[in-house]
Amino acid sequence: MTFYEELQWRGLVNQISDEKLIDKLNAGGMTCYIGTDPTAGSLHLGHYSSFLITKRLQRAGHHPLLLVGLATGLIGDPRGTVERELQQKELVMSNYESLREQVERVFGFEVVNNYDWIKDLNVIDYFRNYGKYINVGYMLSKDHVRRQMETGISYAEFSYMLIQAIDFKHLHETRGVDLQVAGSDQWGNITTGIELIRKTTGDEVYGLTMPLVTDSQGNKFGKSEGNALWLDKEKTSPYELYQFLVNTEDSQVISYLKRLTFLTPEEIMAIEAEHTAHPEQRTAQKALAREIITDLHGAAEFDNAVQISARLFAGEYASMSLRDIRTGLRGAPQVKISVGMGIVDALVATGICASKREAREFVGNGAITVNGTAVTDAAYTFTSEKALHGELFILRRGKKKFYLGTLE
Repeated sequence: MTFYEELQWRGLVNQISDEKLIDKLNAGGMTCYIGTDPTAGSLHLGHYSSFLITKRLQRAGHHPLLLVGLATGLIGDPRGTVERELQQKELVMSNYESLREQVERVFGFEVVNNYDWIKDLNVIDYFRNYGKYINVGYMLSKDHVRRQMETGISYAEFSYMLIQAIDFKHLHETRGVDLQVAGSDQWGNITTGIELIRKTTGDEVYGLTMPLVTDSQGNKFGKSEGNALWLDKEKTSPYELYQFLVNTEDSQVISYLKRLTFLTPEEIMAIEAEHTAHPEQRTAQKALAREIITDLHGAAEFDNAVQISARLFAGEYASMSLRDIRTGLRGAPQVKISVGMGIVDALVATGICASKREAREFVGNGAITVNGTAVTDAAYTFTSEKALHGELFILRRGKKKFYLGTLE
């Protein structure tokens, strides 16, 4: 299949600005860019799902650039809901430095910063050279602007799409960029740039958007209980990422393999056949975790995440280092346990059980394990001698509910 056909097969094409783009994508040789704003000090898994397009484009003979938009980050883009809070300039600049280093390391392409060409733009030139060419009715017709009009939108956020259009025009004129790629929520901003370039230079440039990756409920990919899964392993450990990925829904996992990995179509179809025959083995989920974590953090980090997972669920805690225990249970509830406290009082005090009666029932039924051993004696007490590394207790209620207790 052609490069464009493969993009379609993988579910990576939402909209293209012109049918002529298909032949250009297949031929190679375009200079393209994708951008993000420094709203945080790390990209998250949702960004990763979009930014992977740069590596695919490079493999097809194109030349990607990455834009980390300090200027647009200081303004804030309309979300189609409510106005964003403006972040302090120092924080945005700090986020920019962190993101620049991260995207260079993870994706390997040159990073440009729109602050370099926006900071010296005076207001008269802004209106004469750019604002003159974009009709307000055209801007109001964009979905994200129209939706936010219901709750109110400031001129700052309203102008965001024009600033992004200026970025496209500047990169086209100075770096030969003729394609902007982004998630589907950026379509209005991309087409504004195409319109500005056409009206001011007569040149033809192109846009391509990808569907946003979501779960079966329509939630954005990489969100876990409202918290992003970060690409910075100090914010989200490879083990936490592994747990998220191996628990991917069966209905979504093949789609994710297509969109988020560089496995060939033949490899993915073979995995799909095995997954369909034996879904309980989670072959597809494990392949997804392996490909993403290895790409982000390396094979050693993936292997370590697998080992942590295996030891935790097998109850082999004594063989784990203090660091691996804390890494593996960072997302588990953290509880405090006093020296000499009994098991029943500890279960109630930490909220693991709602009452002493319930605690005794769980203990009596063998549903509570401490450091891998079932506790069936209600007289059990916590001491430093019983603690892992002299300070930790891993409590498990049932098969999956872990709690990390620190001895006080």
